[in-house]
Amino acid sequence: MEFILINGKGEKFTFPVNPEEVSISRQKGFDTTTILSYGEFDFPQGDKVKEISFASFFPKEFDESFCQGSEQDLPDPQTAMNTLNEFLSLKAPLRFIITETAVNVPVFVSSHQSTFRGGEPGDVYFDITLRTWREMKAAKTAASSSGQSATAVNKKPRVDMKQKNKSYIVKSGDSLSKIAKLELGNSSDWQKIYQMNKKIIGSNPSAIKPGQKLVLP
Repeated sequence: MEFILINGKGEKFTFPVNPEEVSISRQKGFDTTTILSYGEFDFPQGDKVKEISFASFFPKEFDESFCQGSEQDLPDPQTAMNTLNEFLSLKAPLRFIITETAVNVPVFVSSHQSTFRGGEPGDVYFDITLRTWREMKAAKTAASSSGQSATAVNKKPRVDMKQKNKSYIVKSGDSLSKIAKLELGNSSDWQKIYQMNKKIIGSNPSAIKPGQKLVLP
């Protein structure tokens, strides 16, 4: 069993140590109305957004008795903690999966708390809460042929959870390594740009031309 978060680029973050328990909160929504002289009345609405919460830790050292994957897969605890902080600031939903279960839902990270313990240097403990996301479905009222109003579901296309790639217009004097350095922060990533734009550039990665529109990873 693995606990996985996947971002809009399809990049997987696997929690290295499975939590001992997972809490899934489900609530019924109610619209409360106060009627004069009669008090409050509850009118049931749709289900509220579910919350999924669990706690675990990022170990400094690999231990096959409780760690998932291999030693090479073990993330640095500080890096893993920063990744959760990045997830917390995202405005696009992630996908949360617990393998070998039916849990496979789009979520937002709503809270994340880290703890450092003096007797276990290097390890980072955390609590995380996820809120399930669902696409808003708007309804519009239209007049029917009989003159009466009718409510129809506004069928908008589903929101694409995948993050769209950026593009770059080649300028005079550009090279793939220069573009990779300016746009991606690492000149060695030029090969990624080349692989994504091979049909445009051709067989020679040095033969880019001004005006070409390149897709960036």
